[in-house]
Amino acid sequence: MTTKIVIAGATGRMGHALLQGVFEDVSFQLYGALGRAGSATVGRDAGEIFGKNTGVYVSDDADEALQDADVLIDFTRPEASLDYLEICQRHQVKHVIGTTGFTVEQKAKIEAASKKIPIVFAPNMRVGVTLLINLVEQAAKVLNDGYDIEVVEMHHRYKVDAPSGTALRLGEAAAKGLEQSLKDCAIYAREGVTGEREAGKIGFATMRGGDVVGDHTVVFAGIGERVEITHKASSRATFAQGALRAAKFLIDKKVGLFDMQDVLGLRPNRHN
Repeated sequence: MTTKIVIAGATGRMGHALLQGVFEDVSFQLYGALGRAGSATVGRDAGEIFGKNTGVYVSDDADEALQDADVLIDFTRPEASLDYLEICQRHQVKHVIGTTGFTVEQKAKIEAASKKIPIVFAPNMRVGVTLLINLVEQAAKVLNDGYDIEVVEMHHRYKVDAPSGTALRLGEAAAKGLEQSLKDCAIYAREGVTGEREAGKIGFATMRGGDVVGDHTVVFAGIGERVEITHKASSRATFAQGALRAAKFLIDKKVGLFDMQDVLGLRPNRHN
Protein backbone atom coordinates (compact mmCIF):
# COMPACT_ATOMS: atom_id res chain seq x y z
CA MET A 1 0.00 0.00 0.00
CA THR A 2 1.44 3.36 -1.02
CA THR A 3 1.49 6.45 1.18
CA LYS A 4 -0.35 9.43 -0.28
CA ILE A 5 1.95 12.44 0.01
CA VAL A 6 1.09 16.13 -0.36
CA ILE A 7 4.01 18.55 -0.76
CA ALA A 8 3.66 22.15 0.36
CA GLY A 9 5.82 24.67 -1.50
CA ALA A 10 6.08 22.16 -4.32
CA THR A 11 7.45 24.67 -6.84
CA GLY A 12 10.35 25.91 -4.70
CA ARG A 13 13.88 24.56 -4.42
CA MET A 14 13.03 22.29 -1.52
CA GLY A 15 9.76 21.28 -3.15
CA HIS A 16 11.60 20.10 -6.26
CA ALA A 17 13.93 17.95 -4.13
CA LEU A 18 10.92 16.43 -2.38
CA LEU A 19 9.15 15.74 -5.66
CA GLN A 20 12.17 13.94 -7.00
CA GLY A 21 12.40 11.86 -3.83
CA VAL A 22 8.74 10.87 -4.08
CA PHE A 23 9.10 9.92 -7.75
CA GLU A 24 12.07 7.67 -6.89
CA ASP A 25 10.34 5.78 -4.05
CA VAL A 26 7.62 3.32 -5.07
CA SER A 27 6.19 3.32 -1.55
CA PHE A 28 4.99 6.91 -2.09
CA GLN A 29 2.22 8.32 -4.27
CA LEU A 30 2.25 12.01 -5.11
CA TYR A 31 -1.28 12.91 -4.06
CA GLY A 32 -1.14 16.70 -4.00
CA ALA A 33 1.15 19.68 -4.61
CA LEU A 34 0.60 23.10 -3.04
CA GLY A 35 1.84 26.46 -4.31
CA ARG A 36 1.28 30.10 -3.43
CA ALA A 37 -1.98 31.72 -4.44
CA GLY A 38 -1.50 33.72 -7.63
CA SER A 39 1.64 31.84 -8.67
CA ALA A 40 2.01 31.12 -12.38
CA THR A 41 2.68 27.47 -11.49
CA VAL A 42 -0.82 26.92 -10.07
CA GLY A 43 -2.73 24.68 -12.45
CA ARG A 44 0.38 23.12 -13.99
CA ASP A 45 1.37 19.50 -13.64
CA ALA A 46 3.59 19.08 -10.57
CA GLY A 47 5.98 16.88 -12.56
CA GLU A 48 6.43 19.35 -15.40
CA ILE A 49 9.93 20.40 -14.34
CA PHE A 50 10.99 16.74 -14.51
CA GLY A 51 9.30 16.13 -17.84
CA LYS A 52 6.65 13.99 -16.14
CA ASN A 53 2.90 13.93 -16.64
CA THR A 54 1.70 13.00 -13.15
CA GLY A 55 -1.91 14.11 -13.35
CA VAL A 56 -1.34 16.00 -10.08
CA TYR A 57 -1.67 19.74 -10.59
CA VAL A 58 -0.23 22.46 -8.39
CA SER A 59 -3.05 23.92 -6.30
CA ASP A 60 -3.48 26.82 -3.90
CA ASP A 61 -6.45 25.12 -2.19
CA ALA A 62 -4.94 23.24 0.75
CA ASP A 63 -8.31 22.15 2.08
CA GLU A 64 -9.09 20.33 -1.15
CA ALA A 65 -5.56 18.96 -1.65
CA LEU A 66 -5.43 17.40 1.82
CA GLN A 67 -8.74 15.55 1.68
CA ASP A 68 -8.00 11.81 2.07
CA ALA A 69 -4.22 12.40 2.04
CA ASP A 70 -1.90 10.52 4.39
CA VAL A 71 0.99 12.93 5.03
CA LEU A 72 1.75 16.58 4.31
CA ILE A 73 5.44 17.49 3.99
CA ASP A 74 5.90 21.18 4.66
CA PHE A 75 9.01 23.36 4.20
CA THR A 76 7.42 26.80 3.86
CA ARG A 77 7.03 29.77 6.24
CA PRO A 78 5.71 29.75 9.82
CA GLU A 79 2.40 31.44 9.00
CA ALA A 80 1.69 29.08 6.12
CA SER A 81 2.72 26.05 8.17
CA LEU A 82 0.28 26.98 10.93
CA ASP A 83 -2.51 27.34 8.36
CA TYR A 84 -1.64 23.91 6.98
CA LEU A 85 -1.51 22.53 10.51
CA GLU A 86 -5.10 23.58 11.13
CA ILE A 87 -6.25 21.91 7.92
CA CYS A 88 -4.27 18.77 8.70
CA GLN A 89 -6.10 18.49 11.99
CA ARG A 90 -9.43 18.92 10.25
CA HIS A 91 -8.68 16.11 7.79
CA GLN A 92 -6.61 13.95 10.17
CA VAL A 93 -3.53 14.21 7.96
CA LYS A 94 -0.09 13.54 9.46
CA HIS A 95 2.29 16.49 9.24
CA VAL A 96 6.05 16.65 8.63
CA ILE A 97 7.24 20.19 9.40
CA GLY A 98 10.70 21.31 8.29
CA THR A 99 9.84 25.01 8.39
CA THR A 100 12.04 27.20 10.61
CA GLY A 101 11.63 30.59 12.28
CA PHE A 102 8.73 29.78 14.60
CA THR A 103 8.16 31.88 17.72
CA VAL A 104 7.71 30.28 21.13
CA GLU A 105 3.96 30.86 20.85
CA GLN A 106 3.82 29.26 17.40
CA LYS A 107 5.75 26.23 18.64
CA ALA A 108 3.19 25.89 21.42
CA LYS A 109 0.46 25.64 18.76
CA ILE A 110 2.34 22.81 17.07
CA GLU A 111 2.66 21.00 20.39
CA ALA A 112 -1.07 21.43 21.06
CA ALA A 113 -1.91 20.08 17.59
CA SER A 114 0.17 16.96 18.27
CA LYS A 115 -2.51 15.89 20.73
CA LYS A 116 -4.81 15.40 17.71
CA ILE A 117 -2.47 14.30 14.90
CA PRO A 118 1.08 12.92 14.73
CA ILE A 119 3.74 15.47 13.78
CA VAL A 120 7.46 15.29 13.03
CA PHE A 121 8.79 18.78 13.69
CA ALA A 122 12.52 19.30 13.09
CA PRO A 123 14.49 22.35 11.95
CA ASN A 124 16.78 20.09 9.95
CA MET A 125 15.74 16.71 8.54
CA ARG A 126 19.24 15.58 7.62
CA VAL A 127 20.45 12.34 9.19
CA GLY A 128 23.93 13.81 9.63
CA VAL A 129 22.62 16.87 11.47
CA THR A 130 20.62 14.66 13.83
CA LEU A 131 23.84 12.83 14.70
CA LEU A 132 25.59 16.21 15.06
CA ILE A 133 23.01 17.30 17.65
CA ASN A 134 23.71 14.18 19.72
CA LEU A 135 27.47 14.67 19.47
CA VAL A 136 27.22 18.31 20.56
CA GLU A 137 25.23 17.41 23.67
CA GLN A 138 27.76 14.72 24.60
CA ALA A 139 30.70 17.06 23.95
CA ALA A 140 29.15 19.76 26.14
CA LYS A 141 28.79 17.29 29.00
CA VAL A 142 32.51 16.49 28.82
CA LEU A 143 33.82 19.96 27.95
CA ASN A 144 31.73 21.70 30.57
CA ASP A 145 34.55 23.46 32.39
CA GLY A 146 37.02 25.87 30.82
CA TYR A 147 35.61 25.72 27.30
CA ASP A 148 33.65 28.45 25.52
CA ILE A 149 30.90 27.34 23.11
CA GLU A 150 30.15 29.12 19.85
CA VAL A 151 27.65 28.09 17.15
CA VAL A 152 28.56 29.30 13.66
CA GLU A 153 26.24 28.92 10.68
CA MET A 154 26.06 30.04 7.06
CA HIS A 155 23.20 29.82 4.59
CA HIS A 156 22.24 31.19 1.17
CA ARG A 157 21.28 34.81 0.64
CA TYR A 158 17.56 34.02 0.43
CA LYS A 159 17.14 32.62 3.95
CA VAL A 160 14.89 34.93 5.95
CA ASP A 161 15.44 33.85 9.58
CA ALA A 162 18.54 34.00 11.76
CA PRO A 163 20.05 32.18 13.51
CA SER A 164 18.93 29.14 11.57
CA GLY A 165 16.59 26.67 13.24
CA THR A 166 19.39 24.11 13.15
CA ALA A 167 21.81 26.48 14.86
CA LEU A 168 19.28 27.07 17.61
CA ARG A 169 18.73 23.33 17.98
CA LEU A 170 22.49 22.84 18.29
CA GLY A 171 22.56 25.57 20.92
CA GLU A 172 19.80 23.78 22.81
CA ALA A 173 21.79 20.54 22.68
CA ALA A 174 24.89 22.28 24.04
CA ALA A 175 22.86 23.96 26.79
CA LYS A 176 21.33 20.63 27.74
CA GLY A 177 24.82 19.16 28.03
CA LEU A 178 25.68 22.03 30.38
CA GLU A 179 22.43 21.44 32.31
CA GLN A 180 21.21 24.91 31.39
CA SER A 181 18.37 26.42 29.39
CA LEU A 182 19.43 28.11 26.15
CA LYS A 183 17.29 31.16 26.88
CA ASP A 184 19.41 31.80 29.98
CA CYS A 185 22.83 31.51 28.34
CA ALA A 186 22.53 32.47 24.65
CA ILE A 187 24.31 35.47 23.13
CA TYR A 188 22.95 36.30 19.67
CA ALA A 189 24.82 39.52 18.86
CA ARG A 190 28.03 41.34 19.76
CA GLU A 191 28.90 44.92 18.88
CA GLY A 192 31.13 47.58 20.34
CA VAL A 193 32.91 47.17 23.67
CA THR A 194 31.36 43.97 24.99
CA GLY A 195 33.82 43.22 27.76
CA GLU A 196 35.39 39.83 28.41
CA ARG A 197 33.46 36.73 27.44
CA GLU A 198 31.40 35.40 30.32
CA ALA A 199 31.86 31.74 31.18
CA GLY A 200 28.92 29.41 30.57
CA LYS A 201 27.48 31.42 27.68
CA ILE A 202 26.71 30.03 24.21
CA GLY A 203 27.42 32.45 21.38
CA PHE A 204 25.94 32.49 17.88
CA ALA A 205 27.43 33.83 14.65
CA THR A 206 25.34 34.04 11.47
CA MET A 207 26.54 34.43 7.88
CA ARG A 208 24.45 34.79 4.73
CA GLY A 209 25.53 34.73 1.10
CA GLY A 210 25.53 33.07 -2.27
CA ASP A 211 23.93 29.67 -2.67
CA VAL A 212 25.21 27.97 0.49
CA VAL A 213 22.75 25.19 1.33
CA GLY A 214 23.73 25.04 4.98
CA ASP A 215 26.94 24.90 7.05
CA HIS A 216 27.00 24.49 10.83
CA THR A 217 29.95 24.33 13.22
CA VAL A 218 29.92 24.13 17.00
CA VAL A 219 33.20 25.30 18.53
CA PHE A 220 34.40 24.30 21.99
CA ALA A 221 37.31 26.70 22.61
CA GLY A 222 39.56 25.98 25.57
CA ILE A 223 42.99 27.18 26.62
CA GLY A 224 45.51 25.44 24.40
CA GLU A 225 43.02 23.48 22.28
CA ARG A 226 39.83 23.84 20.29
CA VAL A 227 37.30 21.16 19.36
CA GLU A 228 35.08 21.82 16.32
CA ILE A 229 32.16 19.67 15.20
CA THR A 230 31.00 20.53 11.69
CA HIS A 231 28.32 19.56 9.23
CA LYS A 232 28.25 20.95 5.68
CA ALA A 233 25.37 20.41 3.28
CA SER A 234 25.92 20.54 -0.48
CA SER A 235 22.49 19.42 -1.68
CA ARG A 236 18.86 19.66 -0.63
CA ALA A 237 18.39 16.03 -1.61
CA THR A 238 19.38 14.84 1.86
CA PHE A 239 16.82 17.18 3.42
CA ALA A 240 14.23 15.53 1.21
CA GLN A 241 15.35 12.00 2.05
CA GLY A 242 15.14 12.77 5.75
CA ALA A 243 11.67 14.27 5.36
CA LEU A 244 10.45 11.24 3.42
CA ARG A 245 11.92 8.98 6.10
CA ALA A 246 9.95 11.03 8.64
CA ALA A 247 6.77 10.52 6.58
CA LYS A 248 7.27 6.75 6.71
CA PHE A 249 7.86 6.95 10.46
CA LEU A 250 4.48 8.64 10.97
CA ILE A 251 2.41 6.04 9.10
CA ASP A 252 1.57 3.95 12.16
CA LYS A 253 1.40 6.88 14.61
CA LYS A 254 -1.93 8.18 15.89
CA VAL A 255 -0.80 11.29 17.79
CA GLY A 256 2.39 12.75 19.19
CA LEU A 257 5.15 15.29 18.62
CA PHE A 258 8.38 13.78 17.27
CA ASP A 259 11.70 14.93 15.85
CA MET A 260 14.41 13.30 13.78
CA GLN A 261 15.94 11.62 16.82
CA ASP A 262 12.68 9.69 17.15
CA VAL A 263 12.65 8.95 13.43
CA LEU A 264 16.19 7.53 13.59
CA GLY A 265 15.50 5.50 16.71
CA LEU A 266 17.82 7.47 18.97
CA ARG A 267 15.07 7.53 21.61
CA PRO A 268 14.22 3.78 21.66
CA ASN A 269 12.06 3.97 24.77
CA ARG A 270 9.65 6.54 23.38
CA HIS A 271 6.43 5.23 21.86
CA ASN A 272 3.16 6.86 20.74
